[in-house]
Amino acid sequence: MNKLSWKSKLSFGIGAFGKDAVYAIVSTFLMFYLTDVRMVAPAFVGTLFLVARIWDAFNDPFMGMVVDNTKSRWGKFRPWILVGTILNAVVLIFLFLNIDMAGSSYKIYCSIFYILWGMTYTVMDIPYWSMVPAMTDDENERSQISAIPRLFASFAWLVVGSFGLFFVAKLGNGNDMQGFSRFAIAISVIFVIASILTVINVREKVVTQNAEKTTVKQMIRVLFENDQVKVILGIALFFNVAYQLSNSFALYYFSYVIGNKALFATYTGVAGVAQMVALAAFPKISEKIGRGKAFLLASFLPVVGFILLLLCGFILPGSIIMVGVCSAVVNIGIGFMLVLITVMLADVVDYGEYKLGTRNESILFSMQTFIVKFAGAFSGFVSGIGLTLIGYVPNEAQAPHTIIGMRIIMIALPALLSFLCFVIYKKGYRLTAEFCRKMMQELRTRKEQ
Repeated sequence: MNKLSWKSKLSFGIGAFGKDAVYAIVSTFLMFYLTDVRMVAPAFVGTLFLVARIWDAFNDPFMGMVVDNTKSRWGKFRPWILVGTILNAVVLIFLFLNIDMAGSSYKIYCSIFYILWGMTYTVMDIPYWSMVPAMTDDENERSQISAIPRLFASFAWLVVGSFGLFFVAKLGNGNDMQGFSRFAIAISVIFVIASILTVINVREKVVTQNAEKTTVKQMIRVLFENDQVKVILGIALFFNVAYQLSNSFALYYFSYVIGNKALFATYTGVAGVAQMVALAAFPKISEKIGRGKAFLLASFLPVVGFILLLLCGFILPGSIIMVGVCSAVVNIGIGFMLVLITVMLADVVDYGEYKLGTRNESILFSMQTFIVKFAGAFSGFVSGIGLTLIGYVPNEAQAPHTIIGMRIIMIALPALLSFLCFVIYKKGYRLTAEFCRKMMQELRTRKEQ
């Protein structure tokens, strides 16, 4: 098979920049926007996030089935990437729209558009990631094309997380509602342009179209009879809850526990850079030490970083350097894990073909989309209910027991979940490099016959 061009690889990465800029504004700022700008009760917001994801448990796999059954002159992935992008960009604008509405009517409004945001994000995200195993079956190239979009995605999180509040202040001229609205419009435009570049320049090369249409029965079989699906989704769930919980709660933590909101920009800025460094270095590191040891680093670096952040809060709470160091340690591990999950899930697609006779990329990658969104919603639920239970009061100095609760949510829970990722990996994952090489050779032999 011909090697992928750098034009294709970079265009694929640019698409990730657009879609993760959208996800970053929702994951990082939506809860804060609703609770501290729109003054919606945290418990309501957390519950809304969770209820929306319960719907996605049914919605996402069916979208994967729709993509798997798509036949068109542009392939089965790219049409949905374009359609989903346009729909999601429009919904994002309405989600942050500076609309003159409050109370119950605004709760209904934001509920409708948050649920629609999740559904339309699914339409775009599932086919996007499903292209990874369809672009190449070469192990080294697959690691590379898994790392490149993650690199661009981390840059998107860096920009949105580090400069988001600055953009909001500038675009709103002191009016946060207006600032968030205009910021969302700008991100939506970038999102559409980035996805168009991906659709134009990226092609699927591995033949993945099944001879027969995927049915609901087959979808269930793919998800339940592939034993490695449960392992990788367990890892992805714990990792994403840890990652998104600390990410979405960081603004509260630095504003109220540390007492310096400016450190939030430092933390997220260093996080973006650290993830990008880790993503760029991952292919070489993985090749040198193997995926097993790389996974060990990915699991335990966040644990070490969160412990350091806890100690820093007591010893040097206002230290920019220490906050940066803690963020770097946490996010180098996160960067490794982001690539590992994508590569491992691509291997699970091959394993499904090896064991069950069908590939079903979109059904399997739909579960990654669901896990990412569910983790974001669950972390929002934990944050919202947690803030209520610990007695959080917006825009006020917090009580000592509230500060303790914030430390548990921001640090203790993510550290524990990161450790559990390694436990699941050691006990259940068996698609080693040697196993995958033998599996791919047998699959090629089958196709030649």
